[in-house]
Amino acid sequence: MSFARLSSLEAQPTTSRETGYSDDPEFHRLTQSLSSRLFNLTSNITKANHILTLLGTKKDTPEIRDRLQKLLQETRESFKQIGEGIKRVQLWENASPQQRFIQEKLSREFTAALPDFQAVQKLSVEKQRQYVIQARSALDTIQHEGDSHPPSPGGDGETMPLVQQQAAQLQLASQSDVDFQESMIQEREEEIRDIEEGITQLNEIFRDLGTMVGEQGHMVQRVWQNIDNTRTDTRAASRELTTAARSQKAARNRACCLLLILAVVLLVVLLAVLT
Repeated sequence: MSFARLSSLEAQPTTSRETGYSDDPEFHRLTQSLSSRLFNLTSNITKANHILTLLGTKKDTPEIRDRLQKLLQETRESFKQIGEGIKRVQLWENASPQQRFIQEKLSREFTAALPDFQAVQKLSVEKQRQYVIQARSALDTIQHEGDSHPPSPGGDGETMPLVQQQAAQLQLASQSDVDFQESMIQEREEEIRDIEEGITQLNEIFRDLGTMVGEQGHMVQRVWQNIDNTRTDTRAASRELTTAARSQKAARNRACCLLLILAVVLLVVLLAVLT
């Protein structure tokens, strides 16, 4: 479908002047909900990117990482639900030209947002994995060194990255604190597995939707081709009708002329006979 067609469809009204309602209220409600949720997803991706910039810095805290994990989980579930909604929209029966335009618009917005979120998830996995490696290394060192002197932090605790702060604290920690840190590491590893699984699931949704959109695109293209063919045939038929009408008019004119000539001839004959 050409850009000109899309623009013309976008300019067309989607409501009936007589009733004031959309052509299909259910379709309207579904697409409006999906559009709103897609906007929220974009906002979540922006928030996640901001939090990722804090990881590995002096502002890095367990609370920040938990917040990021919850945000990613929430956004991942929303993507799955919206993906199902987009599929439902794509399979809408007897879609009008305006509805087909909305179908394509939602698909474009969804497919544009998904790679951005996948990039956020991959970066989150990378930073979580770095944290796990550093935290486990610090924990193993402390467990092997036992009562050795703690490493110099090299500055105020508030300016130290999260892993260095925790390593310094573990030097003086009790066994319960060490066990707690071990559980935190395991929790981060579980989060990494969850994110990687989510990446795979969203990739499958992306592929399924891409296949569906491709099929719908071919279908829409065939529809527009049929419309073009119909318009061409209609114009040709109109030209033929015009030609036929002109031919009939010319034939009538010729017939009228012949009748007039016959009438004149007949009149002349009658006058000749009568005189």
